[in-house]
Formats: sequence, C-alpha cells, structure tokens
Amino acid sequence: MSNIKAPIVDTERCRRRSTAESSDTQWDHDPRVYRRTSQCDRLCVDIGSHVAETPSPDVSHQYTPKCLSAHKGGSTPCHYGEEVWQDGSSLRTTIRAENEVEANKLANNYRFGFRKWKSHVTERPIEDRSDIVRELYSELNFVRPQGSLITCGNMAYLILFGWWISLAYLLVSVLMFLTIIGVPYGKLCWKLSCYFLWPFGKSILKPRSLVRRCCVKFPHCEAIPEESDSKEVKESTPLLMPPSVPIEVPPQRTRYWCRVSTYVWLLLGYPLLGLIHGLACFLSWILVFTIPVAKMNARTLAIILLMPPEDVHIHRLKKPQGCESQVLLCCYHAFNWYYYKYTLDGINVFAVNLLPLVITTLVVGYVDTENQFVSSEAKFAAAVSSIIPLSYYIGMGIASISAQSNFAVGAVVNATFGSITEMTFYITALLRGHKAGTKCYEEIVKAALTGTLLGCILFIPGISMIIGGFKHREQRFNSRSAGVSSALLFISVGGVFAPTLFSKAYGSLVCAGCSSSPANTSGPFTCMDCHYDMSGSYEPLYLRHIEPLVYTISVLLPSAYLIGLIFTLKTHSHIYDIQVSDGHDHHQGQCPPEGASGGHGTVVHWSRLRALSVLIMATLLMAACADLTTEHIKPILDHSAISQYFIGVTVLAMVPEIPEIFNGIQFALQNNISLSLEVGNCIAVQVCMIQIPLLILFNTFYDVGFVLLFSDLHLWASIFSVIVVNYIFMDGKSDYFQGTALVVVYLILLALYFFAPSPRAC
Repeated sequence: MSNIKAPIVDTERCRRRSTAESSDTQWDHDPRVYRRTSQCDRLCVDIGSHVAETPSPDVSHQYTPKCLSAHKGGSTPCHYGEEVWQDGSSLRTTIRAENEVEANKLANNYRFGFRKWKSHVTERPIEDRSDIVRELYSELNFVRPQGSLITCGNMAYLILFGWWISLAYLLVSVLMFLTIIGVPYGKLCWKLSCYFLWPFGKSILKPRSLVRRCCVKFPHCEAIPEESDSKEVKESTPLLMPPSVPIEVPPQRTRYWCRVSTYVWLLLGYPLLGLIHGLACFLSWILVFTIPVAKMNARTLAIILLMPPEDVHIHRLKKPQGCESQVLLCCYHAFNWYYYKYTLDGINVFAVNLLPLVITTLVVGYVDTENQFVSSEAKFAAAVSSIIPLSYYIGMGIASISAQSNFAVGAVVNATFGSITEMTFYITALLRGHKAGTKCYEEIVKAALTGTLLGCILFIPGISMIIGGFKHREQRFNSRSAGVSSALLFISVGGVFAPTLFSKAYGSLVCAGCSSSPANTSGPFTCMDCHYDMSGSYEPLYLRHIEPLVYTISVLLPSAYLIGLIFTLKTHSHIYDIQVSDGHDHHQGQCPPEGASGGHGTVVHWSRLRALSVLIMATLLMAACADLTTEHIKPILDHSAISQYFIGVTVLAMVPEIPEIFNGIQFALQNNISLSLEVGNCIAVQVCMIQIPLLILFNTFYDVGFVLLFSDLHLWASIFSVIVVNYIFMDGKSDYFQGTALVVVYLILLALYFFAPSPRAC
C-alpha cells in the first residue's frame, strides 16, 4: 500500500508547490522588490484567485504548459514557455506549448511546406513570463530598490529629452505666474521642471484617504501603486494589483472643475505641455529602447497634468511613503535593451514603428511623381525598407491561419501567401521592363531569384550556426529530415537550371566586339562579349526544344513540391516524430499547473478573418511598394558604378527575408538549430518549385519576355552552394566554425557579383 500511495503523495506535493510558487511569481515580479510590499498587498486585498480545473478537450494533439520539476529543493518556479527536446537515437521531437493553438503552430514549424515562425500567435499570461519581460509591460508606478541611477541611458535621457522638457515646463510656469490666477499651476510646473530634468530616483505621489485594513495591520508598508480607472490601462499593467482589488478611493473633488484657474490651465498651459510631451513620447517610442521615457510622458499627460495641483507631490525615494499615498509615477532607468521583445497585439514593436514608413512612402511616391521634393534614390530606399514590416505582417498572418487550421488549409495558405512578397516584386519588375522595352529588369529578377537562393542556402543557416554556436558549444539536428529538404533542394536547383545547361550543350556561341591587332593580322581575335544566344537566327532551337523543356519543368517542379507535402505530412510524418506532451507524466518530474486546460481561455492575437484581412491588405501594400521600387530603381541602375547583378542578389533578394533571418537566429539561440536550417531550405525550395513556375505561368498568359535562361555566374554559384551546404549537413551536427564556412562562401560569391560586369541588357 505504501508503494501505491507514494506517487499520489508526490503528485499532491508537486501540485501544491507549483501553486505556491506561481502565486509568488504573480506578485513578486522583481526579486529586488521589498518583500514587505508583497505581503502588504497580498493581505490588504481580496485577490479571489480561484482557478477551476477543466479537462482537456478532444483535439488532434494534446499539449501541456512547460512546468519544470521542483527536484532542486523546490526552488525553481513553474512557468510556461517553449522548449524542444531531441533525442539523437530516436530522433523524437517533443514539443511543449501553452495551449492548443501554439502547439499546432510549433508542430507546423517542423513540417515541410510551412514557413517557420518564431513569434507567438496567442497571448501569453504575463505572470508566467520572465521577470525581465514582465518589467517591460509594467507601468512606471512601483517603488523598488533603486540601485545606481548614474547610467549611460539616464545620461542620454538628460541630453536627448530632459533639458528641453524641463525648459518647456519652466516657460509654462512663467506664463502661469503672469496670469496671476494660475499661480498654483505655475508652482506645479516649477516642481515638474525640476523633476523632468532628472526624474530618476524620484516619485510623484498622490495623497489619499487612509486604507484602514492595510495600515492597521501594516503601519509601515510601502506606497501603494495607483489603481487605474481605465480598463485598457489595467490590462496593460500586469504588475499592478488585479482589477478586482477593493481599495477605498476618496471621492473626487467636485470643486476642482469649478475653479477658474482650471480652465485657464486647460486653455494656456496644458496644450503647450501636451505638444511637448507628445513629441517626446513619439521620439522615445520610435527609438524603442527608450520606451520607458514614452510611458513616463504619456502617463504625465494623461493623469498628472489633469489633477489638482495641490494633490501632486514629488519625493525622493529614500524611505517608504506609507499607505496614505499612492504612486503615480516612479522611473529608475530611461533605457532598456530588452524592449526589442516588446509586442503590441502580438506585433513586434519594430514592425509597428515601421508601419508609418509604409504609409509615408506610398503617399510621397504617388503624390510627388516628378521627384520635386524627394529624390528618386530616397524613394527607392524607402520603398525597399517598407517591404520589411509588410513581410512581417504577412508571416504573422500565415502563421495565425495555419495554427488555427488543419494541415491542408495551412499548406495551401503557406504555398499561396508564402511567396507573395517576392512574387509581387518579380511581376511588377517584369511588367515595367516589358513596358520600357528593355531586358534589364528581367536580368534583375533573375539576379534576385539567385540571390534569394544563395542567401537562404548559405547565409541564413550560416549566421544561425555562428550565433547559436557562441551560446551552445555544439548543436544537433535531425539529419534525416534535413536530408528530405536537401533532396528537394537538389531537385529544385537541377530543374531550374536544366534549360540553362541545355542551352550550353546545344546553343551556338555568339561573340560581339571581336577585333585583331593591325600589326599581326594572322593573330587570334580578341572578343569582348561571348554568350549563347537563343534568339534571332537560333530561334528555332528555343521554340522547338528549350521552350517545351521549360514548360515541362514548370509542371514537374510543383508536382515534386506536392509529393513532398504528402510524403512529410501524411505517409512519412514519422520522420519528424513530433510528440506533444499530454502533461500527465508525473514520473518524469513534470507537474502541470492547476487550471491548465486544452484550449480553454486561449486568446488568439489574430482570428482567421483578421489574419486573412491583414494578408490581403499587406499584399496590396506590398504590390504598391514593389511598383515604387521598380519605378525608382532605373536611375540607380543607370548611374551606379556597382554591377546590377550585385544589387539584385543583395538588396532586392535579402531585404524581404529579414524577418526570416531573425527567426532563424532566435531558433538557434534556443538550441533549436533544426528550425534554423529549415528556415532557409523552406524558402529556397519555394523559390524553385513555386515562384519560378508561377513566373513561367504568368509569362504564358501575358508575355513579358521572361526566359528561364540564367547566366553562367548564376548557374555555377547556385550549384556550388547546394553542394557545400549538403556537405556541411552530413553529420547532423553544427558549430560556429561550420557556420563561418558557409558565411565566408556566401561573401566570396557576393564578391564575384560585386566585381562582375553588368548584364548586356543593362
């Protein structure tokens, strides 16, 4: 009987320990916060945190939140997250996710035909995230040990923001004193002028009625953070008290809105300071890492400046202020490197900040058609940069729809929209070249196609191996699943360049600009431009032999892609051996937290309808940006000293793939190098098996003169890259040296393109 009861007792202990630790994690968001604060808050309020246990629904795969075992004395708190365990012998991949949607998204990452996506598509409970991330989303109204306030970021605040915000308050203070009736606000502006010059280590407090329950039991507890009156603010401040905290709030003074000085302030002082704070908020938000400054300015504008001046008090944070005060604003650091993780509705802050660039680019590009205000080169740079956030939105939309659908719908969405970024540019470039009657745009498209292949085959895996190798000595990946992608890559490159090899075998060599030395008429000719020409007198060879070969390949390549989908998703899905834990294996030291249920309470950032709407809108904006790119690239091609080949294989090829590069790096940092390698392989296979056949299909219905014949440089660079990368992937291991080898090969090929002569058509 003791042997039977032992597992039950261990399970109960694990459950209790997990509950206690998660409760501590919820309140003690920062280990440096005074323990007395946490105790005071917990005992002063009625939390009512009752979580009901709900059985898991019947879904295609079960999931469990990651919950680390307390085998080290119970000191490790339970938290959610994403981890992947791979066993080299069984090649089993075990996925642990927060909910059903995230589990589906993670499983899709390992399947062929799905673009790999790192960011979450569902909301993550803020109390289950790391202390660093939770601090990013907190409002600046918590008192904690201040530490050193003389930092580089704080000094940068003084130089970039502090002095002119303080000067603005000083001028408004003089204005309020001149009105006589606004003297109280003049005094307030004087105090805030001193505060904003160096706000660190100071707090803005609001006196309040005594909270009897708290101060009777804890007469020396610290200042209580302000309760927000806005639902939106409550949801965005997870480190504050829960919205249901029953704290006595004094009634608002009705005489405040009966004062004449209040309206003088709202007409003269507040609009000027609102402009200053709005500008500071915008600039600090755009810089991303200074978002604490943006929060400080926004909070001042929305709360502090609309309060009676006698209720605003500024104190230095030396001693606890007591329960009779509530903290309105308390800032310690103006700079935080971790704000690159900050998201709004699941969208990374950088993608949010770049969205106004897209709108500005389109407005300026289509309004200033004569380039009177903005140069053509600047419009080209802005249009290319606008592709980055649009690629992010398209990737987020694809991942959201795929995670909420079955594999068939996900595969169709990935195949349809996965190449939309590149296809919009290729088609608009071919149309513009056909309209202008030049083959230069066609050569740029071929250079961009080759550059995407080289970047995805060499650079993305290489840079991921380097960065991941610095953190992890050696990383392993599933060599069998990588072999499937490698085989498809061989088929893709072989099929795409087959017409080019055919032309080398049966085409005729044509030389232009041949001459001989006048002194030696019997000597050899010197030819400046030799190439295989499939047009003109050699047109029958192209029409009878090469063109049917191109159409045959354009049918075979998508068929191979479809077979690869069936092979990896249905008949041989065991190659990936994706296992999603059900969360009930207590004998392996796993303890699911209370209330963890399959799919219940899951909040998806973007629904299917919203994701589809974003995809359509981003596609339209992408087409407009691609049109501006091709329109304003002509001056660069005409006046640039750099080869047009180099522009195509670098800027036009790799800029749309920047979100994928960051995804690959993040996977490598989490010791999941398999997905880093699959990121590049997936894009390369889609280029060959989907994008190029679509271009051929488009040229069939609307002849833009696109011929699937590549230059020798494209041919041998691509074949050499595929051979090198397959040699690197043979052993199923990676380190930073192998990544360096791939990146060096990529840079060598870029050097070839940099010094190569421009295409004949350009």
